[in-house]
Amino acid sequence: MRVAPPGTATVPTDTEYIALAEIELCGELIIAASAADGERLSADRIDEVLRVAAGKRTARDGAR
Repeated sequence: MRVAPPGTATVPTDTEYIALAEIELCGELIIAASAADGERLSADRIDEVLRVAAGKRTARDGAR
């Protein structure tokens, strides 16, 4: 494995930004799941945690 020397600035790539965002969202889901009373999070609660817009949710689910 190659490591950049100390003090060398590196610019994160788009892939790294996406990976970090996905890790953050997974963490938020884990926190929500650990605080939930039931065994599972509902689809609506997952959408709330992931900040899915109502319009996107309706289009995805076929006009609820």
